[in-house]
Amino acid sequence: MKTKLFSSLTAAIAVAGLIVACNKSNSTGSSSTSSGTSATQVQTESDDETQVSNEMDAATNDANNSLNASNSFSGGAAITGYSSGVVTDGGPGSPIIIDYSICDATVTTDTADGLRQIVITYNGANCWGNRTRTGVIVISIPVGVRWRDTGAVVTVSIQNLKITRIRDNKTITLNGAYTYTNVSGGLLRDLATLGTITHTIAADSVTIQFADSATRTWSVSKQRVFTYNDGVVITTTGTHSDGTNSDVAIWGTNRYGNAFESLISQPKVIEQSCDYRLTSGQNVIIRPAVTITVTYGLDVNGDPTGCPGSGTYYYKAVWTINGKTYTFIAPY
Repeated sequence: MKTKLFSSLTAAIAVAGLIVACNKSNSTGSSSTSSGTSATQVQTESDDETQVSNEMDAATNDANNSLNASNSFSGGAAITGYSSGVVTDGGPGSPIIIDYSICDATVTTDTADGLRQIVITYNGANCWGNRTRTGVIVISIPVGVRWRDTGAVVTVSIQNLKITRIRDNKTITLNGAYTYTNVSGGLLRDLATLGTITHTIAADSVTIQFADSATRTWSVSKQRVFTYNDGVVITTTGTHSDGTNSDVAIWGTNRYGNAFESLISQPKVIEQSCDYRLTSGQNVIIRPAVTITVTYGLDVNGDPTGCPGSGTYYYKAVWTINGKTYTFIAPY
């Protein structure tokens, strides 16, 4: 089992509460509680969107890795080295090195009612050093469909996936199903020859239960493009349009009951060489009362940084209310 330990937790906890107003005023920038625009509420909404989006992407990575690792589901040849649960390669002459294992879960396969299923069961281990997960993901693919085929579609059902963040014990619980499509066809091991692989994710009703017991429903519409550069690189963009805004990736209602939509204004990049972490990108969270810009891949000062190794990435949320601009920096 591969263990990732994220250091600098003391600094992370210290900066998590940092809100800086960009002019000199004694005002807190708060408006009525019902509008969800107090500094604390906007800070919480930014953190909620970051945590939920990142964990949904992590679950999608697990589903994709499990599909790629099973030659009977993927339609690929047997995978060299996977019996040890560690790594695979792309075959003779290929530089592709990919780790398909999931350090905090067991993966099993089953066949029932004309569907083939991969079941990912999370065991609550803290092998990444920053969070624990319990719950189940079930990937269903019809008989005769191979994941490597162009246009292959699978259904991914998230069942009581509870994530607990170690630094503050903040929990979220995810339920719901999404459609995962291999638009271009091909498997990760084929990246050396294909160059790119494109997937899409669509969901109408993923529910999120927050630690305060508020339960909300979000929709998802994303495209993920896979390339290879010292490991797999995943570039994610939003694909929904509301008629005014395009590049929308997530929309729904926040924990305070306020409608929102989250655009990916700069593509979000996940890199295998940095332990499959989000290394750059930007969301713009739009609500009638406030617009929040959230930038990822930063250091503790809010500046862009390269992969911090075993260290911590930070995001920066910026918003303006009543002519006053606020900045909030926190780890993720």
